[in-house]
Order: sequence, then C-alpha cells, then structure tokens
Amino acid sequence: MRFPVLKSADDLAAFVSEIGFLPFFKNPIVGFSVEECTPRQLWFTDEEGPWEWKGPAIRKARCAYGKFYRGKAVYISREFFPDFANYRRDGYDFDARLDEGLARGRDVPVMRTLFQTPSLLSKELKARACVSKESRAAFDAVMTHLQMTGYVNIEDFEYARDKTGKPYGWGLARYTTPEAFFGEAFSGRVYLKQPAEARRDLERYLCGLLPQASLTQIADFLGDPA
Repeated sequence: MRFPVLKSADDLAAFVSEIGFLPFFKNPIVGFSVEECTPRQLWFTDEEGPWEWKGPAIRKARCAYGKFYRGKAVYISREFFPDFANYRRDGYDFDARLDEGLARGRDVPVMRTLFQTPSLLSKELKARACVSKESRAAFDAVMTHLQMTGYVNIEDFEYARDKTGKPYGWGLARYTTPEAFFGEAFSGRVYLKQPAEARRDLERYLCGLLPQASLTQIADFLGDPA
C-alpha cells in the first residue's frame, strides 16, 4: 500500500479510518508511522502539525489512541480495536482479572476511579486515584501498562490557554476506558472471539496491509497479552 503525505488532522483521521492502525513514531516497519507520512516542516513549528493534530484526529476518526506498541502511541480504528483489546486483555475484563487475582495492585485504584468517572485529565486521575504523592514516572508506568493491556485509551488532549484564548504548551491527556469511549460498539464486540482467534485475524489483516513487514515484525507490533 502506498501511504499518503499527511498535511492536516483531517488527513490523519481519514487515513487512520481507512487503514485501521498507525503508530505515531517511526518503528521497524518502514513507512508505517505518522512521523514518516508527515513533512518535516510541520514538526515543532508555529504551524499546526502532528502534535496538535492528536486530539482533533481522535475526535474526527472516533478512534482509539494510546501507548499500544512498545509503550509508544498508536492510532487504532474503532473497527479493529475490539479485537486488539480482546487479545491484549487475554479475554478478561478488568473485574474478571481482579477476581482471578491477575490484576496488578497499582492498576486497581486507577481503574476503579475510571469506572466511577470515565473521563479524567491525567492530573485529575492521579489525584482521585490517591497516587498524587507518587512520582510522575510511577504514575506514567501504571498508565502505560493499562494502555498496553487494552483497558485504557486517550480520548483527547486539553491545553492551557493564553489571554487571547490561544492554546499553548503540551496538552494534558484525557483518559477513559474503551467501554465508555466507544459504548456498545466496543463492549458488544470485544469478547465475541477467543483471544487467539482475534490475534490471528489481526495478523492476517496486517500482513496484507504491510507487505514490507516480516512476520516477526507483525508479531512484535501485536505484542503479548496481559
């Protein structure tokens, strides 16, 4: 497949919806990233570029976004995210994981907080989950693990604004769960298959999408279940 040149959030949203998966950063699969599809002049300039497109692209494509590959960001369309989350969760919803004694202790207060209030900025989530005294690195590690295992995604980014209303600085992530973000379109599909079947279907699709990738690279992208 010939990947297009992305010049706007609209381009990015449309492309994610079309192909289903798109990592943000360059990775071992050549050409398979926002970084490689975007002109260099749109990075770190006064002109809006991939950093500023993240929130608008998530909203326009209504896609999952989070640290899904090697702890780094990936866009995944709503069509494919149920199978992806099924495989990464190994077929367990979080309550079942907790009942079976498989949930990590630090993950529990974060998930309980998101079950109660399913849309929180990172600073709000950290405070409400009673981990405000922990280091930022410790909190980030918990959030990365929950994203990698398919239980949490980012629904938007919010920015501080100057006196004229212009956004500035790095956007704060707004976290949610796939169940809250997608609703029945996710919860009604996520456990329809066995995790191994979901993985086979994803592998088959990605092999067709990415003929330049080896089976080892595809397996690395799909990762391991929780």
